[in-house]
Amino acid sequence: MSEPGKVSPARRRGLADEVADRIRDAIFSGAYAPGEQLREVELSGVMDVSRGPVREALRLLEREGLVHCAWHRGTTVTTLSPEDIAELHSLRGALEDLAVRRVLDLASADDLASLDQITALMERAGDEHEMVRLDIVFHDAVFTAARHQRLVDAWEGIRCQVHLFLLTRIGHSTDGYLTRIPDEHRELVAALRSRGTDTAVRLFAAHRRHAVDVITGAREPS
Repeated sequence: MSEPGKVSPARRRGLADEVADRIRDAIFSGAYAPGEQLREVELSGVMDVSRGPVREALRLLEREGLVHCAWHRGTTVTTLSPEDIAELHSLRGALEDLAVRRVLDLASADDLASLDQITALMERAGDEHEMVRLDIVFHDAVFTAARHQRLVDAWEGIRCQVHLFLLTRIGHSTDGYLTRIPDEHRELVAALRSRGTDTAVRLFAAHRRHAVDVITGAREPS
């Protein structure tokens, strides 16, 4: 028993974290699609680890919203419901509106140059999954440029689910996706550089809305 006022020694959890990283990367690369089952026995065999770290890793990913564990179905990659999509869209919008307004006031030339560099990488993306990854990296940079740590923390809390949302978007259609997304982000950077608040907020909102519309069928992808 630990002494009063003292905490117990922490356990090393590096292996479970590494396993979680590898499963997360596999989901983001499209190796495991939404709704697909993740079996502990298979994962432990593929990664050459015992089932314990795999089980712990799946619990970590469940807290991120990437997988869903149910006693009668096992563990599956999360399939976003219409309610999930609506909640993610509204929460992301609230966070990003604040980030954009702060970036317009606080962003340095280096911050904007970093966004330009990410957009340039988008133009060379080899496939849709790489484009989704760069889309997330772009918005990471926007939140970083806002210089508001609690806002960054709030974004980090939904970041993996937004990534899953974008995977859901390309699961519905990839028509024009590889050309449209760089164009959209070039417009976003130009709006930030012009320091026009109304235009920037409107363009970021339209960018978010388009992905939702593709998923819900409200708009044909272009």
